[in-house]
Amino acid sequence: MRSFYHYLMTYRGKKQPDDPSRLADWAFQDHHFPKHATSYNEISNYLEWNSPFPTALTVFDELWEAYILDN
Repeated sequence: MRSFYHYLMTYRGKKQPDDPSRLADWAFQDHHFPKHATSYNEISNYLEWNSPFPTALTVFDELWEAYILDN
């Protein structure tokens, strides 16, 4: 199973950024993001303490559902 970070990187670099791409770009820049994590709780806990924007946790929840369906 690939990590959530690897899945998230598919949203990076949009010319017209949306919330998923903003989260992906932020995770790419954050050297402490749990890049090898496949656990919802590990990533969710990290985002609770280091949220880059107010709706980041909601965006994460939506992307997590897509990640689970994709894997």
